[in-house]
Amino acid sequence: MALIIVVSILCPDRIGLVSAIADHLFAEGVNLRDTSFASLGHEAEFTSLCEVPERIGADGLREGLQGLPELEGAQIRVVPYTGDPGPGPMGRGTHQIEISGGDQLGLIARLSDILTQFGANIVRLDAQKQGEAEGGRFITLFSVWLPEDRAETCLAAIGNTAGSLGLLSRVREIPREVPGA
Repeated sequence: MALIIVVSILCPDRIGLVSAIADHLFAEGVNLRDTSFASLGHEAEFTSLCEVPERIGADGLREGLQGLPELEGAQIRVVPYTGDPGPGPMGRGTHQIEISGGDQLGLIARLSDILTQFGANIVRLDAQKQGEAEGGRFITLFSVWLPEDRAETCLAAIGNTAGSLGLLSRVREIPREVPGA
């Protein structure tokens, strides 16, 4: 039986980092579930909910990761996951919302307040400020679960708010799984 463990790594960003981590976990027989990776300035963050063979356990997994040269100086957290690893009804995104343009103080707060007002759940959030060479654009990407009966109105409110701030707004509906397909 597999253990459900959270692996969280914060370390200097470098080429091959995801490959080194994923290769090591694969070699140990670890199955990745929900996983994210992000560059954060000159650092990088990797987080994954993992199914780990009992023979390895949390301590063995941590020791193996600490031995990777790519993770030298990394903060590595490996702990048992005590929640239900299956996604809840609001844990799967129904829409992706991209807002881009000039950096706006409080933008994420304003947009997340609108989403809350309409009963939306933020499943993922990614915000990046592009370098000055790329025009200094700020790009925010929300993956959200929206109640079907409020989605259209919520998305209109998001678009109106972005427009009033001189920002571009794009929405993509995430295809739902088709039972039996």
